[in-house]
Amino acid sequence: MGALTNFWEIYGNLVLTLGTNALLALSIWLTLACGMLAIANAAFMGIGAYVSALLTMNYGAPFAVALAGGMAAPALAAALIGLPTIRLSGVYLAMATLAFGEVVRIIVLNLDSVTGGALGLNGIPQLTQWWHVALAVALVLLVLWRLRVSRIGRAFEAIRGDETAAALMGIDVRANKMLAFVLGGAVAGLAGALNAHLTFFIGPSEYGFDRAVEILTMAILGGIGSLAGPVLGSSIVTVLPELLRGFSGFRLVVNGVILVLIVLFLPKGIWDPARFRRTVRARAA
Repeated sequence: MGALTNFWEIYGNLVLTLGTNALLALSIWLTLACGMLAIANAAFMGIGAYVSALLTMNYGAPFAVALAGGMAAPALAAALIGLPTIRLSGVYLAMATLAFGEVVRIIVLNLDSVTGGALGLNGIPQLTQWWHVALAVALVLLVLWRLRVSRIGRAFEAIRGDETAAALMGIDVRANKMLAFVLGGAVAGLAGALNAHLTFFIGPSEYGFDRAVEILTMAILGGIGSLAGPVLGSSIVTVLPELLRGFSGFRLVVNGVILVLIVLFLPKGIWDPARFRRTVRARAA
């Protein structure tokens, strides 16, 4: 029991970060599953973090209300920016959503009387417990699994495969894309709210371009062929820097090389069920 207590004291924050990063990877999986290269999830995470933190710090809101607000605010923002941008695709959608992230960051920097500006928010109540994160990940996985095997999930796959053919089959492409975008924003906001009440401090630099690329890397690294892929990818991206601490100044270089090699030789991600089935059949033959 003492060993477990010592482990949690040292690595407890890392374990909880694994859960919040899994939520972030699942949030971008939603848009990737619908064929959208949207990179606004870091901004949605920041909106959720700030809204939930302000609710608890300034208004004394219960933690459940703060989490709900942290999900509702980015979902509303996703719906508003989705109206003009959802018709875009590929790199144009990526550029538009990336610009939205920068707009959010600049707004946070300039509203220093509310958000603390560049100094961020200090003294956020540390309300996040391990079971909050575990329950959030389990519920999100359950909802996304049900969504994936439903009619909506099949519509997502059809849109990702060929948007024009999906529209000719009677699928409402814009409505399904909007649904994926808004749900992704809500899940990212939930991750931000949980993280804000875990780390005691948040600042605008945490939700910029670097975090946006990191979230995308989690999903691509693990693979978007199933829900297990983003969870695996987020775990690797979270744990890898800790494993490479011995490399000191070269840690980021080694980290980058490993990720590049995986993307080059495993283009569909580490978790690729189709590749696993082919390997099993080849060995059986």
